Amino acid sequence: MSTDSNKMPQGSQSRRAKMKARGKSNLPKLNIGLKSIASQRPSDPGLHRMSSQQIALLVVMAVLNVPLIVAPLTVWQQAVAGIGLAAVGYWASRISTLREFLVGLSTTCTLRYLYYRATNTLNLDNPLNTAASLMLFGAELYAVLVLLLGYFQTIRLTARRPPALPLEVEDWPKVDVYIPTYNEAVEIVRKTALGALSVDYPNKAVYILDDGRKFPERRKQLLAMAEEIGCGVLTRDNNDHAKAGNINAALRRTDGDLVLILDCDHIPTRNILLNTVGFFQDPLVSLVQTPHWFYNPDPFERNLLSAGRVPSVQELFYKVVQRGNDFWNAAFFCGSAAVVRRAHLLLIGGIAIETVTEDCHTSFRLHAIGYKTIYYDQIMVAGLAPETFASYVSQQMRWARGMAQILRLENPLFKTGLTIPQRLCYFSAMLHFFYGIPRLAFAIAPVLFLLFRIEPIRGISFETVVYALPHILLGSYANYALYKHVRYSFWSEVYEFAMSFYTAAVTTAALINPRAGAFNVTAKGISVTERNFDWGSARPLLAVTGLVFISLLVFPVWLFLAPEYWEAVTINAVWCAYNLILLVCALLASLEQPQLRNSHRLRRQISARIFSGGRHWSGETVDISESGAKVVVSGWPVLPKRIEVELQGDSISQARIPAVVLRSTPGADDTCTFALQFLDLTQSQQDNLGLVIYSDTQLWYSQNREQADDPVNSFWFITNSLLRSLRQPKAAKGAPLRRSVQAKAMLYWEGQLHTAEVTSLGLDGLDLALEPQIVKQLHQHWKTNPLIGLELQNQRLVAQIRGADLANGRPNRVQLVFPSQLERQQRSKVQNLLDNLPVLV
Repeated sequence: MSTDSNKMPQGSQSRRAKMKARGKSNLPKLNIGLKSIASQRPSDPGLHRMSSQQIALLVVMAVLNVPLIVAPLTVWQQAVAGIGLAAVGYWASRISTLREFLVGLSTTCTLRYLYYRATNTLNLDNPLNTAASLMLFGAELYAVLVLLLGYFQTIRLTARRPPALPLEVEDWPKVDVYIPTYNEAVEIVRKTALGALSVDYPNKAVYILDDGRKFPERRKQLLAMAEEIGCGVLTRDNNDHAKAGNINAALRRTDGDLVLILDCDHIPTRNILLNTVGFFQDPLVSLVQTPHWFYNPDPFERNLLSAGRVPSVQELFYKVVQRGNDFWNAAFFCGSAAVVRRAHLLLIGGIAIETVTEDCHTSFRLHAIGYKTIYYDQIMVAGLAPETFASYVSQQMRWARGMAQILRLENPLFKTGLTIPQRLCYFSAMLHFFYGIPRLAFAIAPVLFLLFRIEPIRGISFETVVYALPHILLGSYANYALYKHVRYSFWSEVYEFAMSFYTAAVTTAALINPRAGAFNVTAKGISVTERNFDWGSARPLLAVTGLVFISLLVFPVWLFLAPEYWEAVTINAVWCAYNLILLVCALLASLEQPQLRNSHRLRRQISARIFSGGRHWSGETVDISESGAKVVVSGWPVLPKRIEVELQGDSISQARIPAVVLRSTPGADDTCTFALQFLDLTQSQQDNLGLVIYSDTQLWYSQNREQADDPVNSFWFITNSLLRSLRQPKAAKGAPLRRSVQAKAMLYWEGQLHTAEVTSLGLDGLDLALEPQIVKQLHQHWKTNPLIGLELQNQRLVAQIRGADLANGRPNRVQLVFPSQLERQQRSKVQNLLDNLPVLV
């Protein structure tokens, strides 16, 4: 390893010397063995938070539920009971305090349905029916197990506040900030490194951990960038164990008490350490995890045009599941946006290297030796989601493989040291990624009946429906009560269908050979310039969709040839139609939509001031990106084409940059929205702009979502996804930008010249003031030939009459537009006039 490629941040050596001179550690360190750690383990949080009376009550309720689960009813009695239960469930789902009651009701209906399925509808008549029936019943058992584990996992959600740090800054622990990178663009790493350097925390050192030894030109650029901004760089002479090995190599070469780990595209906010370090005053805390948030739409949001209308894929996990895990001391490491205690990491041998989900595996081992983790639900990083469906698939496959590897190598149900709730939470997290085979089974089951007369459900009929619907509806209501702001109805099925083949393949392979599979870096910074369909990623799902569609085509044939089976045929056809809608939506995630903007646009309200000609107008941004912004100001100011805009972050960051006004849109509330394009930014201006946008924020706008799930609207939104995705994308439009001017012009029509006063001018046309009698002549000319000649400031143009005000007694207003067919010939002339005519203010 070459020493010249391992540059330390300026001042880090002196800080280290001062810390050693003080002769004390900033945080309590546990210089104890594993036996001592075990003795300090807190009691089981599940038992700790439940009294003996509550446990006894649960046992009694479980015993009393048995008759409700097994009681025989006629079909119509079950139908009436189902309707009543559904009504009660709907009512309870709207009252937050009744969620536990709703979970109990849902569990009872689910177990009753499973009992009915197991005792009445398993079809073991022949090998084909047996295989299909056991396949479907196994898928249902999986779904029920995931449902019940989810109920347990999220029965309570934490809402933490950060503890205060010690009053003396000298008592604050030293924090090393790690930014692991491999082959990502240097500009992406630069933004994260600048954000890390600007974090409000005095005793920190920032290191880029570059594992890209295979890319010498990139490394050269990275080292130059790091030296320019004052950031340390650590390298190694191998790539063993990918990201985990990269971090472990750095742990042996730095001496911070804590380590903030950031993916190289995860730009931190200034307050990330102030809000997390205080939790480590508890000596048993090993990890503080914060949410991941992405400022660009993921492939589902972009390709299905659902961004802003449907919660993104990760919101359910970070807004609900991790908070539920935290209640049971089972919140796990997510690889980035987390602070870890270095001593505890070294105690378990560093970041886990045996699986490709090294993050979860690491926290799993920390929990197993008695340490605590914290989940603090405050968005304090802004990252890049995968830009293409293929890169998203690659990321999900890695997560699925890694979780299956942990399950196979260190099954949480049998792992020594974990509490019972921790076992269940980890098992739930790992089991989730096995959805591929069950999801495909639900799609294939009705196809087997309609195409091949194979019956996965014996005697499927109205009776089956009246047992199934209460289970389905009560489960939906219970999930609605908790997830209504983070996961809309039917979208989980869409996500699972889209990934089903890939997760099924990698989880099965990992169970067979858990040590196979390499760590794949998710590609970032990809730009999609035109619409295209990813046939390679969609091919397996296309085959299933085709089978489902063909099954629907034979529905009328069944009714004609075998009308006695109408009940079973109709139920399976409805099932197929439902699956087809979800499958088509899942397939459309592979239809890559073009990225219309040069850079990703964020909805952020940032204080802004527009400067022009010695004057300024104050306002705020509606949205902003690294290449432009929309700014709302009071009044309807007339701006020149080129301006300067000053942007002020939530605390101290500022950026003053040149911009071009593209268009303006006046508002009814005496405001005007200007679309700005930033122009010719220097590197310093780009850096300052990045800090204002991503780093200097107190609260990301997406922290809370007020809009709740509406199942009907959600299903309709999915149903019309085909029309929405095939619609031709259009760039944003606004009112044409006009500038108030005062200049004489000559109009020419029918061989005559007339003097006019130009009152406003824009790239699309102009407004004139003419004497009333001339306007009447012009109006007559308009009826036969709308084109007229125009001479303004020695520039000759052709214009077209759009409208005229024929009011008497005062100069009348005439609107002219420049013909689109002459735009190429005339645009430079018009632009020259706009640049040189004095603007009235």
